[in-house]
Amino acid sequence: MEAHPDGRKHETVHWDKSEQCVVASVRPDARRRGRCGLCRRPAPWYDQGRGRRRWRDLDHGAVRVFLEADAPRVACPRHGPTVAAVPWARHNAGHTLAFDQQAAWMAAECSKSAAAELLRCTWRTVGRIVERYTADRDRGADRLAGLRRIGIDEISYRKGHRYMTVVVDHDTARVVWMADGHGTDVLTRFFDELGEVRAARLTHISADGAAWIAQVTADRAPRALRVMDPFHVVAWATEALNTERRASWNRARRELGDRQAARALKDSRFALWKNAEDLTDRQAAELTWIAATDPRLHRAWRLKEALRAVFALSKRRPTAALKALDAWISWARRCRIPAFIDLQRKIVRHYDAIRSALITGLSNGLIESTDTKTRLIIRRGFGFHSADAVIALVMLTLAGPRPTLPGRQPPTA
Repeated sequence: MEAHPDGRKHETVHWDKSEQCVVASVRPDARRRGRCGLCRRPAPWYDQGRGRRRWRDLDHGAVRVFLEADAPRVACPRHGPTVAAVPWARHNAGHTLAFDQQAAWMAAECSKSAAAELLRCTWRTVGRIVERYTADRDRGADRLAGLRRIGIDEISYRKGHRYMTVVVDHDTARVVWMADGHGTDVLTRFFDELGEVRAARLTHISADGAAWIAQVTADRAPRALRVMDPFHVVAWATEALNTERRASWNRARRELGDRQAARALKDSRFALWKNAEDLTDRQAAELTWIAATDPRLHRAWRLKEALRAVFALSKRRPTAALKALDAWISWARRCRIPAFIDLQRKIVRHYDAIRSALITGLSNGLIESTDTKTRLIIRRGFGFHSADAVIALVMLTLAGPRPTLPGRQPPTA
């Protein structure tokens, strides 16, 4: 009898009336027999263990299929009496490798509840399979090895200010570390796992303007160049513009008593927020009206657009962008708009990190993409009760090769 590709030999197949399933009696081939279930090394026979046991295999249509085989114990010199390894399943698992692979693929492509319904198991079982699959995939691999350029961010996964901290590798575009919570204590745990030697090899760290990130990275990776994410800097300018828009609206409503102008200013937020090149004809007309009736608000819009143009210029001429940033700071300092005066002070505080962004072209775009995919996982699962479940699925899909269906080859570029 020829052996199956996964190392098993079929003996008999029968129908179990009580369980309403197909049971295939199998045994490991000679090369894979008598090995420790933990280290997979050959070991002498110890005893019969608990006798025969079953493993859930892929269904045959609408019929459940189980593999059944003896489960003796071997006397491993390293681990002591241990259940012998079988080539078709992981140690201490009640499902075959093929079943685990299909469950992992389904968990990566749809919600765990849908996967559990189709596979006829509980969603907790799917969660355990995801953990087993990820641990097996990453066994022997060190995700923190060889890090040079990383991005750090926080993401909200539940209402009530429940956050997770995520670290990505800019060079491999993969998540390398994720933990529940945010703040100095959580990020310090990452650098503790990274170690002083590997932290000293970091060259670039991209992040937003969070003080706790700047503090920890300055203490634990002082040689790394901190890069401020351009998206967040422009977002600061948009927020300052919105503050000035509300101030203009209140002036028109309270001081001037012009309800029509106040209403127009209130409805102009999308025209002010939008990039100049993306304006519709109606929004361009709104900006023309603002320039004629409220020059101060129009000047705030020009300041926002000028700061955005600084980062656009950096993609082609980094040196010119540095000069443009200095000119913008000088303009904002004397613009007589409180929100933008405060903004230029904030930019001056983060000047070195923003300068690094202009020179290197590095941004947090990769980590923002990771955040978006994480939110999709949360939405697809209709929320999660714990961060551990979210982290397990993120590590399954974004920290390494995505699972494929059994018998399929991974896609090639």
